[in-house]
Amino acid sequence: MDEFWRPFWTVLAVALVVGEVATAGFFMLPFAIGAGVAAVMAWTGLPVVAQWAAFVATGTLAFMWMRRFARSDEVHPIGANRFDGATAVVIKDINHVAGTGAVRMGAEEWRAVSDATDISEGTVVDIVEVRGTRLVVTPARETKSEGE
Repeated sequence: MDEFWRPFWTVLAVALVVGEVATAGFFMLPFAIGAGVAAVMAWTGLPVVAQWAAFVATGTLAFMWMRRFARSDEVHPIGANRFDGATAVVIKDINHVAGTGAVRMGAEEWRAVSDATDISEGTVVDIVEVRGTRLVVTPARETKSEGE
């Protein structure tokens, strides 16, 4: 019966690694590591109870260690949403009725619109939304200095 566990742990470790490659989330990898440890133990002739204990312990510890890399409370916006909340400078007057205007944010120039007011060139604006290829902006909120 001990001969059964050598290929079992080896095949299980390989299958879990292949499964991890085919999926996302680092869920199977910790248990593949545990199965690999158990396979080494089986090939060295250690008892089956020790192999199972090593599989469970190693898999659990690896899972707990790897979860810290998968869990993140910080949201990293991607695409055009990365502009939400950023500031820009108006480089072409924004007419809210005609829907014309442009802003510069860093080295990029974007067409811009305002839903409420006209905004003149040189004004610092907050980006509140991205609509298609235009940034929706509002005049930047004034910040009070520390002494006020």
